[in-house]
Amino acid sequence: MRVAGLISGTSVDGIDVAVVDIDDKIQVVATKTVPYPTDVRDAILSVSDAANIARLNFLLGELFAEALQHTGVPLETVELIGSHGQTIFHEGQPVEFLGRKIASTMQIGEAAVIAARTGIETIADFRPSDMAAGGNGAPLVPFLDYQLFKHPERARVALNIGGIANITVIPANSRAEDVIAFDTGPGNMVMDALAPPYDGDGEGARAGRVHEVLLTKLLDDPYYHRPPPKSCGREQYGAEFIRTTGIDLATATELTVRTIASSIARYPETADVIVSGGGAHNRYMMERLRAALRPRITTSAEFGIDVDAKEAILFAVLAYQTYHRRPGNIPSATGARKPAILGKVSHI
Repeated sequence: MRVAGLISGTSVDGIDVAVVDIDDKIQVVATKTVPYPTDVRDAILSVSDAANIARLNFLLGELFAEALQHTGVPLETVELIGSHGQTIFHEGQPVEFLGRKIASTMQIGEAAVIAARTGIETIADFRPSDMAAGGNGAPLVPFLDYQLFKHPERARVALNIGGIANITVIPANSRAEDVIAFDTGPGNMVMDALAPPYDGDGEGARAGRVHEVLLTKLLDDPYYHRPPPKSCGREQYGAEFIRTTGIDLATATELTVRTIASSIARYPETADVIVSGGGAHNRYMMERLRAALRPRITTSAEFGIDVDAKEAILFAVLAYQTYHRRPGNIPSATGARKPAILGKVSHI
């Protein structure tokens, strides 16, 4: 077998490449060191918080492994783990960076640690394969939504309100390639930052007043008018967004409601909106959505899916797909050029 090995050492002088033939013996075919461009080397050496990222990566691996044991399910009965980890950065659209157009993402929670602690093969890091195929790496949940909620006669939208809100549009009697999905904008992220840890059932927002002038300005953001596929994240709606806009809780809640509603309104044939995620618990926001939308609004609980568990279920399903070497993305949802087998495997 001919195998290539790649490494960049701590001297950061370049990328060392070796091509070797491995049978009964190891025969070196070629070696090469490809120097980094100066600006790339400088950028690597200037990363200031790498230590904490690395430590968190391994710490979260420990915590994820421990979390599985809290389910009460005997570990010896579990054959495979799919872990999305914790997203700390996601930029699905390419940006100019050191002379290249680069899209990037990073999820931490070291899968090798999870596999070692549990004794179970673990598959993680699902987004990069889709992005390498030209996709946004998100949303991935349409793969599950289509299986759970497709209907021969009713057009449906699966709405997940997590930190970011996203929808999966499932036409009646559709094929997987007919599915459209995208992030609509902020979900709970801005609200949670303004009323930590969260606004419970929305009573804080209900007691406030929406600043319509500010809201109108925010709704002019080109992102909301861009056609799918598209994705967003903390980079758009984190602390800097709150600081620069001066947004308050009531206005943040209404921003989530209106961006969701305007996105769903693009699909007037929709008969059902099926809500999951933490936002499903926010009674005030659900009231506002019902006032803003024509279709019937329900939650995934009606279909036997806990509103807080759908995405965890997704990554179990995606791990199953990867284990069987089957694709787990829907290119019409992510923008990928082709179906892709997702994730990286950590063996025991």
